[in-house]
Amino acid sequence: MEHVDPTVFRLAIFVLAIFVGYYVVWSVTPALHTPLMAVTNAISSVIIVGGLLAAAALSGDSAGMNGWIAKGAGVAAVTLASVNIFGGFMVTRRMLAMYKKKERPKAASGAG
Repeated sequence: MEHVDPTVFRLAIFVLAIFVGYYVVWSVTPALHTPLMAVTNAISSVIIVGGLLAAAALSGDSAGMNGWIAKGAGVAAVTLASVNIFGGFMVTRRMLAMYKKKERPKAASGAG
């Protein structure tokens, strides 16, 4: 039995995660959407912390090219997670606004 290349194995896991994530997110009922967004924002905040740590990685001679790759991946992670958090808050705000009662305009009185 031959061994599978770790890169191919990781790529297969990534592709499966994309499909599972797609079907999980699109099958969520609207009532559960806001709590799900809150959990997603919490996960993204952990990604930001990890991205900041990666962006602060050493890039000197001892780290070589891997240091610059870590910095670039850290900056990309912080940027994408920040966009995700901001979008999550905007969607949550919009959904919560749908449940607010709209004020009716007061009728003008005939006296005057």
